[in-house]
Amino acid sequence: MEEQNYVNHRRFVPLFHGVLLGILVLTLIGSAVNLFESWGDHERIYSASLILVLDVSCLMLFFFCRIFALKAQDRAIRAEENLRHFAMTGKLLDPALNIRQIIALRFASDTEFLELEQRAVAESMAPDAIKRAVKQWRADTYRA
Repeated sequence: MEEQNYVNHRRFVPLFHGVLLGILVLTLIGSAVNLFESWGDHERIYSASLILVLDVSCLMLFFFCRIFALKAQDRAIRAEENLRHFAMTGKLLDPALNIRQIIALRFASDTEFLELEQRAVAESMAPDAIKRAVKQWRADTYRA
């Protein structure tokens, strides 16, 4: 497995992000065209509208299942990084840090974590800027 760094740390699952999303979008287009073409036909309008509603529901499910999984992981990361900070300092993370900043800090090695955390608070660093400031990348290969 390739060593994780800023350039390759984002998770892309081709079958999920590419194929499944593509199929859902194409199905949405097809079902919308089908509904439009059957607008005056009382025998086809119900099934055409039902197919469109089901496809929209599948698209919503596609996005919500991703959002819910990431939200649960964000909570776990916040707890892990709080514990990490507490083990190093005896104090919890600064409450001024938002969840996106904490998630970005998880990539910092132990030697630069505290300094980068203080910089993030003092300079209100954006998550991307925090990741770019990491010199010794600490891989997170379990993120979904």
